[in-house]
Amino acid sequence: MNGVEQETVGTYGLMAEFESPTGLIAACEAAREAGYTKLDAYTPYPIEAVWEALGHHKSKVPLLVLLGGLAGASGGFLFQYWVSVVAYPMNIGGRPFNSWVAFLIPSFEMMILLAAFAAVLGMFILNGLPMPYHPVFNVERFAQASRDRYFLLIGKIDPHFDPTETRRFLEGLAPVEVAEVEE
Repeated sequence: MNGVEQETVGTYGLMAEFESPTGLIAACEAAREAGYTKLDAYTPYPIEAVWEALGHHKSKVPLLVLLGGLAGASGGFLFQYWVSVVAYPMNIGGRPFNSWVAFLIPSFEMMILLAAFAAVLGMFILNGLPMPYHPVFNVERFAQASRDRYFLLIGKIDPHFDPTETRRFLEGLAPVEVAEVEE
């Protein structure tokens, strides 16, 4: 084990605290330009410019909703077809066994149901929820994140992370404080 690995064994990353959202946005952009990719920002309210500055791409939730909707519609239709044509065919009033027009409304309802389930479950899974504990809770000043402070975290798993260089980089962004986040 080299010296860098020994230094960062219990470290989750480094976190800089800023007083304003503009300071955080500038820091996020500077960190992306410096080559850092494993970034996270914490703000008391949603700020779209921070999301863009972090380099997040479009969410995968819409794709999951589409797949859930398609699975629900096709599953609902195929289930009705199986019941009406294969398992229990009944000729009532001369209508055909495969009365697809009658299958549309329940298929639509199944599409909505499975799309909603896919949206909720996809959101939970992609956000890593439930997460009752996160290492940033170990930083004492992080309690201000829900009130009036803005934080930028550079994780140890970032390929460019070096404890001393990353700390020097964050201190050069004029934060209120740079804290080590312990695991």
